[in-house]
Amino acid sequence: MAVGATATKLHMPSAGGRRPSLFHLAAVAVLCTVSYLIGIWHHGGFSASPAGGVASSVSIATTASVSCVSPTPTLLGGGGDSSSSAPLDFAAHHTAEGMEVASGQVHRTYEACPAKYSEYTPCEDVERSLRFPRDRLVYRERHCPSEGERLRCLVPAPQGYRNPFPWPTSRDVAWFANVPHKELTVEKAVQNWIRVEGEKFRFPGGGTMFPHGAGVYIDDIGKIIPLHDGSIRTALDTGCGVASWGAYLLSRNILAMSFAPRDSHEAQVQFALERGVPAMIGVLSSNRLTYPARAFDMAHCSRCLIPWQLYDGLYLAEVDRILRPGGYWILSGPPINWKKHWKGWQRTKEDLNAEQQAIEAVAKSLCWKKITLKEVGDIAIWQKPTNHIHCKASRKVVKSPPFCSNKNPDAAWYDKMEACITPLPEVSDIKEIAGGQLKKWPERLTAVPPRIASGSIEGVTDEMFVEDTKLWQKRVGHYKSVISQFGQKGRYRNLLDMNARFGGFAAALVDDPVWVMNMVPTVGNSTTLGVIYERGLIGSYQDWCEGMSTYPRTYDLIHADSVFTLYKDRCEMDNILLEMDRILRPEGTVIIRDDVDMLVKIKSITDGMRWNSQIVDHEDGPLVREKLLLVVKTYWTLGEEKE
Repeated sequence: MAVGATATKLHMPSAGGRRPSLFHLAAVAVLCTVSYLIGIWHHGGFSASPAGGVASSVSIATTASVSCVSPTPTLLGGGGDSSSSAPLDFAAHHTAEGMEVASGQVHRTYEACPAKYSEYTPCEDVERSLRFPRDRLVYRERHCPSEGERLRCLVPAPQGYRNPFPWPTSRDVAWFANVPHKELTVEKAVQNWIRVEGEKFRFPGGGTMFPHGAGVYIDDIGKIIPLHDGSIRTALDTGCGVASWGAYLLSRNILAMSFAPRDSHEAQVQFALERGVPAMIGVLSSNRLTYPARAFDMAHCSRCLIPWQLYDGLYLAEVDRILRPGGYWILSGPPINWKKHWKGWQRTKEDLNAEQQAIEAVAKSLCWKKITLKEVGDIAIWQKPTNHIHCKASRKVVKSPPFCSNKNPDAAWYDKMEACITPLPEVSDIKEIAGGQLKKWPERLTAVPPRIASGSIEGVTDEMFVEDTKLWQKRVGHYKSVISQFGQKGRYRNLLDMNARFGGFAAALVDDPVWVMNMVPTVGNSTTLGVIYERGLIGSYQDWCEGMSTYPRTYDLIHADSVFTLYKDRCEMDNILLEMDRILRPEGTVIIRDDVDMLVKIKSITDGMRWNSQIVDHEDGPLVREKLLLVVKTYWTLGEEKE
């Protein structure tokens, strides 16, 4: 029987091989009709009440092949659209082994958390952080709650929450009710970061070091390095503020990962995400950044207040680790061009000059080349070498920093930073690019990544990568056929893939006005995150037994492929589901792919989480055990909780 269909199948006695009478056939028809009508009456639909009618819930169209009747129901929720036949049937029709799904089964109900948790970030909790050392900002790193400290409730949206403006409008404007903080509008008023206009925030695109706007600032960078020919695609913005640099790079086909700590400048990263710009909570402290080696084409710091010259150049050594061969590091703000700005920075000439000389010395010791001998528009840029032939030769004279030992350069989940040079892959010629030459964007998206072509990822071949790319094009096409609003521009912007593998899901969506955060779980094969970056996509490592370094209501759509099977013996299922609920927007969508028995267990939990859900068939039909659980999170806020 197909999932998602209600059917009654009667077996008539053969009576010695005689055909059933007309009376029997009529009885079957009547019983099927009654069963179908009861199902329509009994089961509800994807109904939601968006604030102010900003957006409607997701339409899910499914085709069920059943005994008796074969309806093709389409449900349109909220927003006033009403083209419907039969409501969707949300009852589970497959039973996991040893588990009954019976009518009237009582599910656990998860209550709303108190109002103070509306912006709760479990691994960057402000109160818990005070237990940890302040030296080198260790207290602002990830410190996740113990099992006994976990919240077992649903993080609420603030009262008056509205779905964000669609992209690209969201780049410049957001609802005040969604992030009700005015601190930055006061502290950064003269720097043109953000201002309040009635019910909205306005983001003029300004910044501390780009008073004429991020666009002009980026154009100045483009006069020095090639931003317009596809050779630069991935970027990292350290201490990003409200991520205007990353926001304005998007129109140049450059995808930036922006991060800032959760600190006294309240909600910087939250503002970035409301704008529809990729960002995470993060800090340079003692742990490596959660990205593989050789990931980014350029890294950027605009008055990010990171002490690059201290701790034996530890933080610049970490930037060196995550920069690809030939990648660029961009610095503006103190101490760059201090002769012009020192009075405004309220520091002495001697102090600023000493800082600049120290940064220059660290960069040189990493074998970087400064490509702006004279600062252009208060910007300085260095370039990492394309291989380490000369750099290794120089270690015979310059002993510090040494090359790192045999530690895995891609390991970056609570791994400590080291003040050493991460060695690049070996080359045979001075002109050869370590690790392999990347194609320019957009060719690099579908070209076989160098890490796979070189055979450095065990068990993965070129053919497997090509087939994976085709597979996800097919799967995303299926998603759009069963979730009608998936194909509507502006319905989704921020997407999360919880188990990204090679980034095929994101690659299949490259022509849509969305961005995807590709997470590679730290369990299983975590070596594929480097492949994702070589394709020109972005992502991070993540252990889904812990919280993600982001604010509540970050994502419009979450994709979870085999996540629960991967974690079934590692942590409780409801811990992962509650985290998904925390980071999902009201009326957001979830697509969970997994074995049907696993999905039935998941649904038994989500039915108590204010989620509406339905299990539908695999793209290859009803005979495949893997199914899809399609979910919509209902709209509710503080003061509007359902009973």
